[in-house]
Amino acid sequence: MNGRKDAQQENSFVNAVALKAADIGFSEEHRKTVAPESFSIAIRGLLQNWRQGTVGVKTRSEVARSGIKPWKQKGTGRARAGDARSPLWRGGGVIFGPQPRTRGLKVSKAMRKSVAASLTWHFLDNRSLIALNWQPTQDIPKTKDAFAALRAEGLHNVTINLFVAPHDVTLASSFSNIPSVRIVFFDAANAYDLADAKYWVVLKKDLEFFKEMVARWI
Repeated sequence: MNGRKDAQQENSFVNAVALKAADIGFSEEHRKTVAPESFSIAIRGLLQNWRQGTVGVKTRSEVARSGIKPWKQKGTGRARAGDARSPLWRGGGVIFGPQPRTRGLKVSKAMRKSVAASLTWHFLDNRSLIALNWQPTQDIPKTKDAFAALRAEGLHNVTINLFVAPHDVTLASSFSNIPSVRIVFFDAANAYDLADAKYWVVLKKDLEFFKEMVARWI
């Protein structure tokens, strides 16, 4: 409880406000308890499914070298050799090396939704879901103006997730060069990105897009 009060005291913004559950269409009846294992499964599924699985090496039957016996079997004083594709030779095949394969873990839709909703409640409870009243003044990206907006709210030196509409190229480009900001598009939010930040930030002009996104998690 004391931690909640401290967070409220720290969050003193100028052109921003910490959103409450009612502001985004959440209510206590939507709150659900999610087991810690669910977070682990959701994150592990994302990381595993993002792997390309394209690493691979050639076996002795695939390397482009001659299959002719290098020298006769006996009488040379050398060790026996069958062909230059031998794994014992430089440029030969690889024994039991990695091969391209597809790795995948299935995570149920219900689990993905419950984890995302639980993360949303976490940021709401800690008053870390921020609505920022700012928008670009020009039609071209201006990182300087974007950084100044964050600095005015004390958000320039903490990790934040900035939620952006997929078509808003100017806004995304304005914030993309700020190291502490991760751009999260409304149609591509995932548990890994959502959890890896101290604050969630959404512009007031995009609040309706944010509501539509979180409504799918209830």
